[in-house]
Amino acid sequence: MARTAPPTVPPPPGPPARGSLSLHRAYLRSPLGLLRLGQLVLGAAFWVTVAAHKYEGAAHFALFAAVLVWLLTLALFGLSLLGRWELVPWLGSRWLLTNLVHDLALGVGLYAAATGIMGHKAKQRSFCNLPGYSQHCLYSAYLSASICGGITACLYLFSGLYCLSRRCQDQRDII
Repeated sequence: MARTAPPTVPPPPGPPARGSLSLHRAYLRSPLGLLRLGQLVLGAAFWVTVAAHKYEGAAHFALFAAVLVWLLTLALFGLSLLGRWELVPWLGSRWLLTNLVHDLALGVGLYAAATGIMGHKAKQRSFCNLPGYSQHCLYSAYLSASICGGITACLYLFSGLYCLSRRCQDQRDII
């Protein structure tokens, strides 16, 4: 039996190669990139402070809101830093608007609510801040979380206003 040569049909083409991943350094130096870093650091300080101490009642919502916004901010930051926002269906073509809505609706709204909750809880525990009080006191933890949340809400407001000013200038990019 004679062996036949295998067919000389070329293999099917593979998926198109994407460019290599590299950091979008211009984003890191932009006002929005710096604000995002501040939001991530102070947001983490907020929810770690709440989670590390005993919490009950409305503090559950404050912790949920802070972690939700923090995770969404981390995703926005990562996609923007890598320059890969086009990979997000429907939102990638509207990335500036996506950042604007995230900052003003979610960031400011949820962090303002969480800050109010933690401020109210700190006010409820203000009695234990007196000298000579020997029981475990959550006043300083709630007050610290409230301060971090207020500053974080302001950072979200600033980044939202930055995105809004770029949008009003008919610019479509975040940098």
